[in-house]
Amino acid sequence: MSAETAAEQIAEHGAEHGATAAGHATEAASGGMPQLDFATFPNQIFWLVVALVVLYFILSRVALPRIGSVLAERTGTITNDIAAAESFKTQAAEAEAAYHKALDDARAAAAKVIEDARADIQKDLDVAIAKADAEIAARTAESEVRIGEIRDSAAEAVTTVAKDTTKEILGVFGVKADARSVTAAVSSNLKGGAA
Repeated sequence: MSAETAAEQIAEHGAEHGATAAGHATEAASGGMPQLDFATFPNQIFWLVVALVVLYFILSRVALPRIGSVLAERTGTITNDIAAAESFKTQAAEAEAAYHKALDDARAAAAKVIEDARADIQKDLDVAIAKADAEIAARTAESEVRIGEIRDSAAEAVTTVAKDTTKEILGVFGVKADARSVTAAVSSNLKGGAA
């Protein structure tokens, strides 16, 4: 590459750079950013309104109905869940009441069974006591008869012994007594001693 071609290229590059710098200078001289240029405000406002209207129609026709249906579905689900929970709560309360009623019925039945068993045991006990009382009364009567017999035989034995002893004592003293007077004396002494 020759020095001339290099100088030409530098000159061309410098000219391009100068044109670009001139364009920036023109932009800066015209007020800066085009969005802030008051001359383009009506056009910008028009497109802003158009964009907002389009956005409104898109939201009102597409997005908001979908959101509304999702919210309605969730509300329905929540309402159904609350209703189901209330139903389950009612069923649980009914089950608890049925449980308590069954428990009370079972307690009453158990108390009745216990009372019936107690009554049966008391009947059996009363029968056994009556039987024992009758047996005791019979044995007591038997014993009293035997005691009476023993007493009578003892009294007879005492009387006989007393008569024999009196006769022997009188015989030792040399007194003769007849059997009648000895019997009367012994009977009189025995009656007086018994009284």
